[in-house]
Amino acid sequence: MDDIPRDQLSGALRRGAVKKHVAAIHVSGKLTLLQRKLSNVLLLNAYDTLISRARHQIDARTLCLMIGYNSNDMDTLKQSLRGLAETVAEWDMLDEKGQQEWGVSSLLSYAKLKGGVCEYAYSPALAEKLNDPKVFALINLNIQRRFTSGHALALYENCYRFVRTGSTGWWPLDLFRRLMGVDGSAYYETFKHLNAKVIKPAVDEVNRSSNILVTPETKKQGRAVTEIRFRIRENPQLAILDLDDGEGMRHGAVYSRLRDLGVSDRLARQWLSAHGEEQVLEKLDYVESRKNVKSKLGYLTAALEGNFGAPPERAGEAAPSPRAERLRRILDAVKARTPTQRDADKRLFLAQLSDARNREDFEKHGWMSPLNSARIAAFWEEMSPGLLAGLGDG
Repeated sequence: MDDIPRDQLSGALRRGAVKKHVAAIHVSGKLTLLQRKLSNVLLLNAYDTLISRARHQIDARTLCLMIGYNSNDMDTLKQSLRGLAETVAEWDMLDEKGQQEWGVSSLLSYAKLKGGVCEYAYSPALAEKLNDPKVFALINLNIQRRFTSGHALALYENCYRFVRTGSTGWWPLDLFRRLMGVDGSAYYETFKHLNAKVIKPAVDEVNRSSNILVTPETKKQGRAVTEIRFRIRENPQLAILDLDDGEGMRHGAVYSRLRDLGVSDRLARQWLSAHGEEQVLEKLDYVESRKNVKSKLGYLTAALEGNFGAPPERAGEAAPSPRAERLRRILDAVKARTPTQRDADKRLFLAQLSDARNREDFEKHGWMSPLNSARIAAFWEEMSPGLLAGLGDG
């Protein structure tokens, strides 16, 4: 499965990883794989405004694509959202003053789908807990998309937060069964069945699909296994590829031009995240077209921060070519869309490209992709009939 193209996302969705409160992880064992992925993406989308906003929204198409669910079957999405609203989150932890605090809440207080948008909310108490930066696990969304088993993803979530200590510590088997969502099943009371159907397959998938390697160890009383722990170390083959360090941005043509201009790696990635590749490219072209500029870097900084661009057309200047006018209209249509709509538009177009060269060119240049110009024009004419009227085939 292809990674999520973070350079095509906006806002919190660019991060590629979600801070997930330990309490939420511990009680979500009974969630299906789709519900678990959905829970993580919804939390990532809402994270920046968990406390300041009572409701959150995400484009339903974008949501399905981010969890690796490419079906148009909205009934399955509705069922998964219903499951989150019916699942109870329970926390039992020390507060800032060292006092024990217990609480309970549904994972989602409500969710609704309307006009292609998913709206949802958390209870104020749970939102406060989920927003706590001191107690969280970092869940990589590119990694979670690879999982095909809910048990494997649950094991990954519960192990990853211990990666720095190297071990989960000993868990009583009844706690482990609850974390895996199999408590209450007489079949899994037998360790032989639990090991064969849950532990071994989950360990194999975590080690094959994620950025950590886990090794189970058991403790016995007499002949009966009573506790389990997992030794954890980083997976050297995946750790570098999947950590959200902005590596994807470094392969783009706009990033290369910024670096050639003397922009630092960190600032280049910051600008691309904040403004998007298309806007940065527009300002770059404008700055490089200006004459007698002493510091192009300083001028570019001012152009981005002040949001000024090319001067208005002067009287007597030649009219733009049909090709340039077509691109201008398309970019204006793109800018008129909401961030989540823009994300979905790019993903929808990318899904229509079967040729690897065309896909790579679009990923680098977006809607200004020269190899896909005809396809892009047809796509936007279908999206907005009449958008390119009067331009012919220029």
